[in-house]
Amino acid sequence: MSKKLSIIIVHYNVTQLLRSCLFSIEKYAENIDYEVIVIDNKSTDSSWSDLIPEFPKVHFMASEKNEGFAKANNKAIETAIGEYLLILNPDTELEDFYLNEILDFADSKTNFGCLGVRMHDANGNFLPESKRSVPDMMNSFEKLFTNFKKKNSKSYYRNDVGEYEIAEVEVITGAFFLTKKEVYEKVGGLDERYFMYGEDIDLCYTLLNSGYQNYYYGKSSILHHKGESTIKDEVYLERFYGAMQIFIDKYYRQSKPLQYSFMKAGLRLRHKIEKIKLK
Repeated sequence: MSKKLSIIIVHYNVTQLLRSCLFSIEKYAENIDYEVIVIDNKSTDSSWSDLIPEFPKVHFMASEKNEGFAKANNKAIETAIGEYLLILNPDTELEDFYLNEILDFADSKTNFGCLGVRMHDANGNFLPESKRSVPDMMNSFEKLFTNFKKKNSKSYYRNDVGEYEIAEVEVITGAFFLTKKEVYEKVGGLDERYFMYGEDIDLCYTLLNSGYQNYYYGKSSILHHKGESTIKDEVYLERFYGAMQIFIDKYYRQSKPLQYSFMKAGLRLRHKIEKIKLK
């Protein structure tokens, strides 16, 4: 029997945040025909299993090894029975009864690709990665090497779209990523070459290139405890900048060689700067 919505959560070593996330779903999704699938990505902390009796309606899965965010999501989604998929970070919390409104909005669109919402941190600060552009030569330079954010311009962080607006955008975040299962499967899902970071940008771009439209829904918001599960060490840097390298190799190497050379050099330089900062 199918559901309207499958909520997919990839978990890694953030049991208490996952508990809060699941409580928020129980509170705010009660009027939705939904399922929750949690896949643990071989956490070193086994306390997540204590949540199994606490949330008997949640389907818990365990990976035999940590093969990355994209692969874990794809594995969980194979078991999903929802018309829609909501890829949700374990360090997020729903904040209101808006899921029906968002699903109705998605249903109203002919070529619906994906949808993201307004994100803020624990201090209430808006997180600009809620709405973004596809990385190119100019906005990548702006993001990597400047703190200058042009107002009312189509920069990397789409400053031309208001924080509380509803608008078409190119890229949303994988922390809250709503899409149709049929569409997700049609475009191939998350690219498993990405271990972590960049896979959401890639999927958004794939959807755009396949003729779908992506949306930012600023009327609704989630709390995102950003960075709580991330240790900013050399492994993090390798994965983050490695993900960006996969993206430009995939989309710019052949079609835009000049942009590719510029972006590759910029990534290399920024990666070196960040490594120096760690020492």
